[in-house]
Amino acid sequence: MPRHGMFGSLTTHPGKRDELVAILLEAARLQGAMAGCENYIVHTSESDPNKVFVSEVWRTREDHEQSLKAAEVRALIERGRPLIAAMGDRFETTPMGGKGLG
Repeated sequence: MPRHGMFGSLTTHPGKRDELVAILLEAARLQGAMAGCENYIVHTSESDPNKVFVSEVWRTREDHEQSLKAAEVRALIERGRPLIAAMGDRFETTPMGGKGLG
């Protein structure tokens, strides 16, 4: 079964980027809720102080969907939502391989 990948961007309210990054990194540490997550990387823009990107690789699409049902993840989403001014592009992909991907 092919892996499931995603890339997305978020724009925070001015001055809220680091707070959102901390929440996203907290999500990355949720071992039980992130079962099936092979790669979850939070990026910040070098040119926009309010832009955050997240790249993810999941064993399956179902693993990702299941993670969103976890109470811990739902709580982090609720904490992060008020910090977001706009949702940017979101792409779903099929990771094929490469360095860092087994």
